[in-house]
Amino acid sequence: MTKPDIAPHKGKLLVLTPGMGAVATTFMAGVASARKNLSKPFGSLTQLQTIRLGSRSENRNPLIKDFLDLAGLDDIVFGGWDVKADNAFEAAKNADVLKPQDLDPLKDELEKVTPMKAAFNQRYVKKLDGPNVKEQTNKMELAEALREDIRNKLKETGADRAVMVWCGSTEVHLHHSDCHRSIEAFEEGLRNNDDSIAPSQLYAYAAIKEGVPYANGAPNLSADFPALEQLAEQEGVPIAGKDFKTGQTLMKTILAPGFKTRMLGIRGWFSTNILGNRDGEVLDDPESFKSKEVSKTGVLDSILQPEIYKDLYGDLYHKVRINYYPPRGDEKEGWDNIDIFGWMGYDMQIKVDFLCRDSILAAPIVLDLALFLDFAKRAGKGGIQEWLSFYFKSPQVKAGHIPEHDIFIQHFRLKNTLRVLAGEKPVTHLSENFEEEALS
Repeated sequence: MTKPDIAPHKGKLLVLTPGMGAVATTFMAGVASARKNLSKPFGSLTQLQTIRLGSRSENRNPLIKDFLDLAGLDDIVFGGWDVKADNAFEAAKNADVLKPQDLDPLKDELEKVTPMKAAFNQRYVKKLDGPNVKEQTNKMELAEALREDIRNKLKETGADRAVMVWCGSTEVHLHHSDCHRSIEAFEEGLRNNDDSIAPSQLYAYAAIKEGVPYANGAPNLSADFPALEQLAEQEGVPIAGKDFKTGQTLMKTILAPGFKTRMLGIRGWFSTNILGNRDGEVLDDPESFKSKEVSKTGVLDSILQPEIYKDLYGDLYHKVRINYYPPRGDEKEGWDNIDIFGWMGYDMQIKVDFLCRDSILAAPIVLDLALFLDFAKRAGKGGIQEWLSFYFKSPQVKAGHIPEHDIFIQHFRLKNTLRVLAGEKPVTHLSENFEEEALS
Protein backbone atom coordinates (compact mmCIF):
# COMPACT_ATOMS: atom_id res chain seq x y z
CA MET A 1 0.00 0.00 0.00
CA THR A 2 1.06 3.59 -0.61
CA LYS A 3 2.08 5.34 2.59
CA PRO A 4 0.16 8.61 3.08
CA ASP A 5 2.14 11.82 3.25
CA ILE A 6 2.36 12.61 6.97
CA ALA A 7 4.12 15.69 8.29
CA PRO A 8 6.92 14.60 10.63
CA HIS A 9 6.72 15.24 14.34
CA LYS A 10 9.03 18.03 15.40
CA GLY A 11 9.33 20.31 18.39
CA LYS A 12 7.06 20.42 21.42
CA LEU A 13 3.40 19.41 21.61
CA LEU A 14 1.23 21.54 23.88
CA VAL A 15 -1.58 19.56 25.52
CA LEU A 16 -4.31 21.92 26.66
CA THR A 17 -6.91 20.80 29.18
CA PRO A 18 -9.99 22.88 29.91
CA GLY A 19 -10.38 21.79 33.54
CA MET A 20 -7.33 21.17 35.75
CA GLY A 21 -8.93 18.92 38.33
CA ALA A 22 -8.37 15.25 39.15
CA VAL A 23 -8.21 13.86 35.60
CA ALA A 24 -6.00 16.55 34.07
CA THR A 25 -3.51 16.73 36.94
CA THR A 26 -3.29 12.94 37.18
CA PHE A 27 -2.49 12.89 33.46
CA MET A 28 0.16 15.58 33.87
CA ALA A 29 1.70 13.89 36.90
CA GLY A 30 1.81 10.52 35.14
CA VAL A 31 3.62 11.96 32.13
CA ALA A 32 6.09 13.76 34.39
CA SER A 33 6.62 10.59 36.44
CA ALA A 34 7.28 8.46 33.33
CA ARG A 35 9.76 11.03 32.05
CA LYS A 36 11.70 10.68 35.31
CA ASN A 37 11.48 6.86 35.08
CA LEU A 38 9.57 6.82 38.36
CA SER A 39 6.62 4.89 36.90
CA LYS A 40 5.40 3.32 33.67
CA PRO A 41 2.46 4.66 31.61
CA PHE A 42 0.18 1.67 32.27
CA GLY A 43 -3.15 1.87 30.43
CA SER A 44 -1.72 3.70 27.42
CA LEU A 45 -1.91 2.05 24.00
CA THR A 46 0.45 4.61 22.48
CA GLN A 47 3.19 3.76 24.98
CA LEU A 48 2.84 0.06 25.77
CA GLN A 49 0.84 -1.77 23.10
CA THR A 50 2.22 -3.55 20.05
CA ILE A 51 0.61 -3.72 16.60
CA ARG A 52 0.73 -6.76 14.34
CA LEU A 53 1.85 -6.11 10.76
CA GLY A 54 1.20 -8.63 8.02
CA SER A 55 0.54 -12.32 8.72
CA ARG A 56 1.37 -13.89 12.06
CA SER A 57 4.23 -15.90 10.55
CA GLU A 58 6.04 -12.66 9.67
CA ASN A 59 6.40 -11.97 13.42
CA ARG A 60 6.31 -8.20 12.98
CA ASN A 61 4.88 -6.73 16.19
CA PRO A 62 6.42 -3.33 16.90
CA LEU A 63 5.25 -1.05 19.66
CA ILE A 64 2.75 1.49 18.36
CA LYS A 65 5.05 4.32 19.50
CA ASP A 66 7.88 2.83 17.38
CA PHE A 67 5.63 2.09 14.42
CA LEU A 68 4.22 5.62 14.16
CA ASP A 69 5.89 9.02 14.26
CA LEU A 70 4.12 10.08 17.47
CA ALA A 71 5.23 12.85 19.77
CA GLY A 72 7.31 11.45 22.62
CA LEU A 73 6.61 11.99 26.30
CA ASP A 74 9.64 14.29 26.51
CA ASP A 75 8.07 16.52 23.87
CA ILE A 76 4.84 17.21 25.79
CA VAL A 77 4.22 20.52 27.55
CA PHE A 78 1.10 21.40 29.49
CA GLY A 79 -1.46 24.19 29.66
CA GLY A 80 -5.01 24.53 30.88
CA TRP A 81 -7.86 26.54 32.31
CA ASP A 82 -9.72 26.21 35.59
CA VAL A 83 -12.12 28.17 37.78
CA LYS A 84 -9.71 27.62 40.67
CA ALA A 85 -6.29 29.30 40.60
CA ASP A 86 -4.31 26.37 42.06
CA ASN A 87 -1.28 25.28 40.07
CA ALA A 88 -1.15 21.68 38.88
CA PHE A 89 0.73 20.47 41.96
CA GLU A 90 -1.71 22.09 44.38
CA ALA A 91 -4.68 20.90 42.33
CA ALA A 92 -3.33 17.34 42.28
CA LYS A 93 -2.85 17.45 46.07
CA ASN A 94 -6.43 18.69 46.53
CA ALA A 95 -7.76 16.02 44.16
CA ASP A 96 -6.19 13.41 46.47
CA VAL A 97 -5.77 10.83 43.70
CA LEU A 98 -2.02 10.31 44.02
CA LYS A 99 -0.05 9.48 47.13
CA PRO A 100 2.42 12.10 48.43
CA GLN A 101 5.39 9.83 47.73
CA ASP A 102 4.36 9.73 44.05
CA LEU A 103 3.43 13.40 43.77
CA ASP A 104 6.18 15.15 45.74
CA PRO A 105 9.04 14.24 43.34
CA LEU A 106 7.08 16.01 40.57
CA LYS A 107 6.50 19.23 42.51
CA ASP A 108 8.96 21.47 40.66
CA GLU A 109 7.54 20.59 37.25
CA LEU A 110 3.84 20.67 38.20
CA GLU A 111 4.07 23.93 40.13
CA LYS A 112 5.01 25.68 36.89
CA VAL A 113 1.66 24.74 35.29
CA THR A 114 -0.78 27.43 36.35
CA PRO A 115 -4.33 27.62 35.03
CA MET A 116 -5.48 30.36 32.73
CA LYS A 117 -8.73 32.08 33.65
CA ALA A 118 -11.67 29.93 32.62
CA ALA A 119 -14.59 30.76 30.35
CA PHE A 120 -17.24 29.70 32.85
CA ASN A 121 -20.89 30.22 33.71
CA GLN A 122 -22.38 28.49 36.74
CA ARG A 123 -25.68 28.19 34.91
CA TYR A 124 -24.18 25.22 33.05
CA VAL A 125 -22.39 23.54 36.01
CA LYS A 126 -24.42 24.39 39.08
CA LYS A 127 -22.30 22.56 41.66
CA LEU A 128 -19.04 24.27 40.69
CA ASP A 129 -17.71 27.77 41.20
CA GLY A 130 -14.41 29.60 41.60
CA PRO A 131 -12.69 32.99 41.28
CA ASN A 132 -10.39 32.30 38.32
CA VAL A 133 -12.90 33.29 35.64
CA LYS A 134 -12.69 35.58 32.62
CA GLU A 135 -14.47 38.93 32.90
CA GLN A 136 -15.91 39.02 29.39
CA THR A 137 -19.63 38.33 29.29
CA ASN A 138 -20.23 38.20 25.52
CA LYS A 139 -19.68 34.65 24.27
CA MET A 140 -17.92 35.70 21.09
CA GLU A 141 -15.54 37.82 23.18
CA LEU A 142 -14.95 34.83 25.45
CA ALA A 143 -14.20 32.61 22.47
CA GLU A 144 -11.76 35.17 21.10
CA ALA A 145 -10.10 35.40 24.53
CA LEU A 146 -9.65 31.62 24.52
CA ARG A 147 -8.10 31.78 21.06
CA GLU A 148 -5.67 34.39 22.35
CA ASP A 149 -4.87 32.12 25.31
CA ILE A 150 -3.96 29.31 22.90
CA ARG A 151 -1.66 31.55 20.88
CA ASN A 152 -0.02 32.96 24.01
CA LYS A 153 0.52 29.55 25.57
CA LEU A 154 2.14 28.26 22.37
CA LYS A 155 4.58 31.18 22.49
CA GLU A 156 5.18 30.84 26.23
CA THR A 157 5.97 27.12 26.04
CA GLY A 158 7.77 27.26 22.71
CA ALA A 159 5.50 24.53 21.40
CA ASP A 160 5.27 23.81 17.68
CA ARG A 161 1.58 22.84 17.79
CA ALA A 162 -1.23 21.98 20.24
CA VAL A 163 -4.13 19.64 20.98
CA MET A 164 -7.03 20.23 23.39
CA VAL A 165 -8.75 17.58 25.52
CA TRP A 166 -11.76 18.64 27.58
CA CYS A 167 -11.19 17.45 31.17
CA GLY A 168 -13.75 19.77 32.74
CA SER A 169 -16.90 18.92 34.63
CA THR A 170 -20.10 17.64 33.03
CA GLU A 171 -22.37 20.49 31.97
CA VAL A 172 -26.16 20.41 32.04
CA HIS A 173 -27.87 18.42 29.32
CA LEU A 174 -28.53 20.51 26.20
CA HIS A 175 -30.26 19.63 22.94
CA HIS A 176 -29.29 20.86 19.48
CA SER A 177 -30.89 24.21 18.74
CA ASP A 178 -31.06 26.50 15.71
CA CYS A 179 -27.66 28.00 16.52
CA HIS A 180 -26.01 24.59 16.15
CA ARG A 181 -27.13 23.99 12.56
CA SER A 182 -24.43 25.93 10.70
CA ILE A 183 -21.19 27.82 11.26
CA GLU A 184 -22.90 31.11 10.50
CA ALA A 185 -25.76 30.42 12.91
CA PHE A 186 -23.34 29.40 15.66
CA GLU A 187 -21.22 32.52 15.28
CA GLU A 188 -24.37 34.63 15.33
CA GLY A 189 -25.36 32.76 18.51
CA LEU A 190 -21.99 33.62 20.05
CA ARG A 191 -22.51 37.30 19.31
CA ASN A 192 -26.06 37.16 20.73
CA ASN A 193 -25.15 35.17 23.88
CA ASP A 194 -27.44 32.30 22.91
CA ASP A 195 -28.31 30.24 26.01
CA SER A 196 -27.85 27.04 23.99
CA ILE A 197 -24.09 27.66 23.81
CA ALA A 198 -22.35 26.28 26.89
CA PRO A 199 -18.71 27.05 27.85
CA SER A 200 -17.34 23.75 26.50
CA GLN A 201 -18.61 24.79 23.06
CA LEU A 202 -16.57 27.99 23.34
CA TYR A 203 -13.40 25.97 23.94
CA ALA A 204 -14.19 23.63 21.04
CA TYR A 205 -14.84 26.56 18.72
CA ALA A 206 -11.65 28.34 19.81
CA ALA A 207 -9.57 25.21 19.32
CA ILE A 208 -10.90 24.48 15.84
CA LYS A 209 -10.49 28.09 14.72
CA GLU A 210 -6.85 27.94 15.89
CA GLY A 211 -6.26 24.66 14.05
CA VAL A 212 -6.02 22.70 17.30
CA PRO A 213 -7.50 19.15 17.39
CA TYR A 214 -10.20 18.77 20.04
CA ALA A 215 -11.56 15.84 22.06
CA ASN A 216 -14.42 15.98 24.54
CA GLY A 217 -13.96 13.82 27.63
CA ALA A 218 -17.39 14.63 29.11
CA PRO A 219 -20.93 13.72 27.96
CA ASN A 220 -22.21 17.25 27.40
CA LEU A 221 -22.89 18.85 24.02
CA SER A 222 -19.53 20.31 23.02
CA ALA A 223 -18.36 19.75 19.42
CA ASP A 224 -20.88 17.11 18.35
CA PHE A 225 -23.25 19.21 16.26
CA PRO A 226 -23.32 20.29 12.61
CA ALA A 227 -21.83 23.78 13.04
CA LEU A 228 -18.57 22.68 14.65
CA GLU A 229 -18.38 19.46 12.65
CA GLN A 230 -18.60 21.59 9.48
CA LEU A 231 -15.98 23.96 10.87
CA ALA A 232 -13.62 21.08 11.71
CA GLU A 233 -13.95 19.71 8.17
CA GLN A 234 -13.45 23.16 6.66
CA GLU A 235 -10.36 23.88 8.76
CA GLY A 236 -8.93 20.34 8.46
CA VAL A 237 -8.96 19.86 12.24
CA PRO A 238 -9.54 16.40 13.80
CA ILE A 239 -12.24 16.17 16.48
CA ALA A 240 -13.42 13.24 18.62
CA GLY A 241 -15.67 12.47 21.58
CA LYS A 242 -17.46 12.09 23.82
CA ASP A 243 -17.24 11.03 27.49
CA PHE A 244 -14.17 9.01 28.47
CA LYS A 245 -14.91 5.29 28.78
CA THR A 246 -13.43 4.41 32.15
CA GLY A 247 -15.25 2.46 34.87
CA GLN A 248 -18.68 0.88 34.70
CA THR A 249 -19.27 1.54 31.00
CA LEU A 250 -15.87 0.06 30.19
CA MET A 251 -17.03 -3.15 31.88
CA LYS A 252 -20.32 -3.09 29.95
CA THR A 253 -18.54 -2.81 26.60
CA ILE A 254 -16.37 -5.79 27.59
CA LEU A 255 -19.12 -8.02 29.03
CA ALA A 256 -22.07 -7.29 26.72
CA PRO A 257 -20.27 -8.43 23.52
CA GLY A 258 -19.47 -11.71 25.28
CA PHE A 259 -23.11 -12.36 26.17
CA LYS A 260 -24.17 -11.53 22.63
CA THR A 261 -21.60 -13.80 20.97
CA ARG A 262 -22.90 -16.71 23.08
CA MET A 263 -26.56 -15.77 22.45
CA LEU A 264 -27.25 -15.43 26.18
CA GLY A 265 -30.31 -13.32 26.95
CA ILE A 266 -30.45 -10.44 29.42
CA ARG A 267 -33.58 -9.55 31.39
CA GLY A 268 -32.13 -6.66 33.36
CA TRP A 269 -28.95 -4.70 34.02
CA PHE A 270 -28.93 -2.47 37.09
CA SER A 271 -25.90 -0.23 37.60
CA THR A 272 -25.12 2.11 40.46
CA ASN A 273 -21.99 4.10 41.34
CA ILE A 274 -20.62 5.94 44.33
CA LEU A 275 -18.08 8.66 43.63
CA GLY A 276 -16.71 11.44 45.81
CA ASN A 277 -14.51 13.63 43.61
CA ARG A 278 -15.44 16.90 41.90
CA ASP A 279 -17.09 15.00 39.07
CA GLY A 280 -19.29 13.17 41.56
CA GLU A 281 -20.29 16.46 43.18
CA VAL A 282 -21.17 18.00 39.83
CA LEU A 283 -23.20 14.94 38.84
CA ASP A 284 -25.22 15.31 42.04
CA ASP A 285 -27.11 17.99 40.10
CA PRO A 286 -29.94 16.31 38.14
CA GLU A 287 -29.36 18.43 35.01
CA SER A 288 -25.68 17.46 34.83
CA PHE A 289 -26.53 13.83 35.60
CA LYS A 290 -28.93 13.83 32.64
CA SER A 291 -25.98 14.34 30.29
CA LYS A 292 -24.17 11.40 31.87
CA GLU A 293 -27.27 9.19 31.94
CA VAL A 294 -27.85 9.60 28.21
CA SER A 295 -24.20 8.74 27.56
CA LYS A 296 -24.16 5.64 29.79
CA THR A 297 -27.51 4.09 28.88
CA GLY A 298 -27.07 4.07 25.08
CA VAL A 299 -24.22 1.56 25.15
CA LEU A 300 -26.19 -1.67 25.64
CA ASP A 301 -28.78 -1.00 22.94
CA SER A 302 -26.04 -0.38 20.41
CA ILE A 303 -24.11 -3.55 21.26
CA LEU A 304 -27.01 -5.94 21.82
CA GLN A 305 -29.24 -4.82 18.92
CA PRO A 306 -32.61 -5.60 20.59
CA GLU A 307 -34.43 -4.77 17.36
CA ILE A 308 -32.76 -7.82 15.79
CA TYR A 309 -32.50 -10.10 18.83
CA LYS A 310 -35.94 -9.46 20.33
CA ASP A 311 -36.17 -12.77 22.19
CA LEU A 312 -32.83 -12.12 23.89
CA TYR A 313 -32.83 -8.38 24.58
CA GLY A 314 -36.17 -6.96 23.50
CA ASP A 315 -37.44 -6.60 27.08
CA LEU A 316 -34.13 -5.68 28.71
CA TYR A 317 -34.59 -3.29 31.65
CA HIS A 318 -31.52 -1.05 32.02
CA LYS A 319 -31.12 1.38 34.91
CA VAL A 320 -28.13 3.58 35.79
CA ARG A 321 -27.54 5.51 39.03
CA ILE A 322 -24.66 7.75 40.19
CA ASN A 323 -24.50 8.75 43.84
CA TYR A 324 -22.21 11.45 45.28
CA TYR A 325 -20.43 10.00 48.30
CA PRO A 326 -17.60 12.29 49.56
CA PRO A 327 -15.73 9.71 51.73
CA ARG A 328 -14.82 7.66 48.65
CA GLY A 329 -13.09 10.51 46.80
CA ASP A 330 -11.70 9.51 43.40
CA GLU A 331 -11.94 5.81 44.25
CA LYS A 332 -15.22 5.12 42.48
CA GLU A 333 -17.17 1.93 43.11
CA GLY A 334 -19.51 0.54 40.48
CA TRP A 335 -22.00 -2.22 41.27
CA ASP A 336 -23.74 -4.13 38.51
CA ASN A 337 -26.48 -6.71 38.84
CA ILE A 338 -27.04 -8.55 35.56
CA ASP A 339 -29.98 -10.95 35.21
CA ILE A 340 -29.24 -13.25 32.28
CA PHE A 341 -30.90 -16.37 30.91
CA GLY A 342 -29.80 -19.31 28.80
CA TRP A 343 -30.89 -22.71 27.51
CA MET A 344 -34.65 -23.28 27.84
CA GLY A 345 -35.00 -19.85 29.45
CA TYR A 346 -33.33 -20.73 32.76
CA ASP A 347 -32.27 -17.67 34.77
CA MET A 348 -28.76 -16.87 36.01
CA GLN A 349 -27.17 -13.84 37.66
CA ILE A 350 -23.86 -12.04 37.46
CA LYS A 351 -22.68 -9.54 40.10
CA VAL A 352 -19.84 -7.14 39.35
CA ASP A 353 -18.23 -4.92 41.98
CA PHE A 354 -15.65 -2.73 40.27
CA LEU A 355 -13.48 -0.87 42.79
CA CYS A 356 -11.75 1.48 40.39
CA ARG A 357 -9.93 4.77 40.41
CA ASP A 358 -11.63 7.15 38.03
CA SER A 359 -8.71 9.44 37.19
CA ILE A 360 -6.21 6.57 37.02
CA LEU A 361 -8.32 5.04 34.24
CA ALA A 362 -8.92 8.38 32.48
CA ALA A 363 -5.35 9.76 32.49
CA PRO A 364 -3.92 7.37 29.84
CA ILE A 365 -6.95 8.14 27.65
CA VAL A 366 -6.00 11.82 27.71
CA LEU A 367 -2.45 10.93 26.68
CA ASP A 368 -3.49 8.60 23.85
CA LEU A 369 -6.06 11.02 22.46
CA ALA A 370 -3.55 13.88 22.50
CA LEU A 371 -0.94 11.86 20.61
CA PHE A 372 -3.34 10.24 18.15
CA LEU A 373 -5.15 13.52 17.36
CA ASP A 374 -1.84 15.25 16.77
CA PHE A 375 -0.84 12.40 14.45
CA ALA A 376 -4.20 12.62 12.64
CA LYS A 377 -3.73 16.36 12.09
CA ARG A 378 -0.27 15.81 10.62
CA ALA A 379 -1.77 13.07 8.40
CA GLY A 380 -4.29 15.58 7.02
CA LYS A 381 -7.34 13.94 8.63
CA GLY A 382 -9.84 16.67 9.48
CA GLY A 383 -13.32 16.34 10.97
CA ILE A 384 -14.73 13.49 13.05
CA GLN A 385 -12.26 10.69 13.82
CA GLU A 386 -14.55 7.68 14.25
CA TRP A 387 -11.56 5.35 14.67
CA LEU A 388 -11.03 6.89 18.12
CA SER A 389 -14.43 5.59 19.33
CA PHE A 390 -12.47 3.09 21.45
CA TYR A 391 -11.97 5.77 24.10
CA PHE A 392 -15.54 7.06 24.49
CA LYS A 393 -18.88 6.12 25.99
CA SER A 394 -20.75 8.04 23.28
CA PRO A 395 -18.58 7.89 20.16
CA GLN A 396 -18.96 10.84 17.83
CA VAL A 397 -19.79 9.69 14.30
CA LYS A 398 -20.64 11.34 11.01
CA ALA A 399 -24.25 12.00 10.03
CA GLY A 400 -25.94 8.76 9.00
CA HIS A 401 -23.34 6.54 10.67
CA ILE A 402 -24.24 4.26 13.58
CA PRO A 403 -21.84 4.43 16.54
CA GLU A 404 -20.02 1.23 17.43
CA HIS A 405 -19.80 0.43 21.16
CA ASP A 406 -18.30 -3.07 21.14
CA ILE A 407 -14.81 -2.42 22.55
CA PHE A 408 -13.24 -5.26 20.60
CA ILE A 409 -14.57 -4.00 17.26
CA GLN A 410 -13.51 -0.46 18.24
CA HIS A 411 -10.00 -1.67 19.05
CA PHE A 412 -9.79 -3.61 15.77
CA ARG A 413 -10.82 -0.52 13.81
CA LEU A 414 -8.36 1.72 15.64
CA LYS A 415 -5.41 -0.54 14.85
CA ASN A 416 -6.43 -1.03 11.23
CA THR A 417 -6.65 2.74 10.80
CA LEU A 418 -3.11 3.06 12.16
CA ARG A 419 -1.90 0.35 9.77
CA VAL A 420 -3.46 2.04 6.75
CA LEU A 421 -2.13 5.48 7.75
CA ALA A 422 1.36 4.01 7.88
CA GLY A 423 1.01 2.32 4.49
CA GLU A 424 0.48 -1.23 5.80
CA LYS A 425 -2.35 -3.59 4.84
CA PRO A 426 -5.27 -3.88 7.27
CA VAL A 427 -5.46 -7.16 9.18
CA THR A 428 -8.43 -9.48 8.60
CA HIS A 429 -7.47 -12.29 11.03
CA LEU A 430 -8.07 -14.93 8.35
CA SER A 431 -5.56 -17.75 8.61
CA GLU A 432 -2.74 -17.74 6.09
CA ASN A 433 -3.95 -21.02 4.55
CA PHE A 434 -7.45 -19.65 4.20
CA GLU A 435 -6.12 -16.50 2.54
CA GLU A 436 -4.19 -18.62 0.04
CA GLU A 437 -7.21 -20.83 -0.67
CA ALA A 438 -9.51 -17.85 -1.08
CA LEU A 439 -7.16 -16.23 -3.56
CA SER A 440 -6.48 -19.41 -5.61
